[in-house]
Amino acid sequence: MKWLSAVLIAVGLMLGIKTASAEEPLKLRIAWVATPGTLVPLMDKVPGLMKNNGVTYSFAPVYYTSSPTQITAIASGDLEIGALGFTSFPFAIQNAKLDLRIIADDLVDGYDDYVGIAYTVRKDDTIKTAADLKGRVLSVTGIGSSSDVALRMGLLKAGLHYGVDYNNPVEVRPPNAKDMLLQHKVDEISAGPPWNYDPDLVANARPLFTMKEAMGGPSALSFWVVRSDFLKAHRAVLVDLLQDTIRAYHWFADPANHEQAVAVLSQVTKIPADQLMPWAFTKKGPYRNPDAIPDLAMIQRDVDDMTTLGLVKGKVDVKPYMDTSLAEEALKRQKQN
Repeated sequence: MKWLSAVLIAVGLMLGIKTASAEEPLKLRIAWVATPGTLVPLMDKVPGLMKNNGVTYSFAPVYYTSSPTQITAIASGDLEIGALGFTSFPFAIQNAKLDLRIIADDLVDGYDDYVGIAYTVRKDDTIKTAADLKGRVLSVTGIGSSSDVALRMGLLKAGLHYGVDYNNPVEVRPPNAKDMLLQHKVDEISAGPPWNYDPDLVANARPLFTMKEAMGGPSALSFWVVRSDFLKAHRAVLVDLLQDTIRAYHWFADPANHEQAVAVLSQVTKIPADQLMPWAFTKKGPYRNPDAIPDLAMIQRDVDDMTTLGLVKGKVDVKPYMDTSLAEEALKRQKQN
């Protein structure tokens, strides 16, 4: 009977292993592109904010160079939560045929009186209006990016048309944009926090128009998306994540935590805290809805602009892909705590 006892013990151990495995926190790989535009790489650095991390979910930030590169990862299941923007979302729906749900706000340009992205020219140039950019060497952070789409919208409003009055802009990464402009290699750059605060840029350049002016209001630069089947299978865990996220959003936005928040940002970015202190987590920096609830009207307007420019075929109705119920439930729960 010893053999039977051994078998029963082995089976018990196997069942125990399976039970333990089933109770492990759900791994949530969450995309981020730039901080503090997003708080994703910062939230788990402050003790007490991500209370459900390690309990119902395992928080795993993953860096991506851009939003479009995330689409393949979402489709393959290598990324649970993507950070897409109004420029990449329509392609995920139309081209990749993904059944996604927008569940949370991540980054908004041009909200209220927060400092946003501005299209900037040299002070010594003859450019006075957007119409004066005709035939000039233009630049954006990336072709098809939000800075590209907003530039095209701003130029269209000024009567300039792509392929007729201007061609593809030069792609320039934000750290290199100032030098490209001041060295006369381009005649325009898009500059937002923190690059717009560079002393040389402030002294030698000036904003021509803002992304907010070009887009006719605030723009949804980044929002969280998940596959609909993943949401259905793990809704409760996602609500736990969003409750922690809302707690973190409010904590970083609280002036009482400003010094500590900047210290965390400095630790992650390796930028000295004294350079971050004047603008980070203030109205001089990026904005996100502290309640994490995405704005359907804003996203729809932005996506419609993509159709106006001919970048998206036909109208994309965002509403079927929006699910604010998770953030709303998480917010209600957080307020009760």
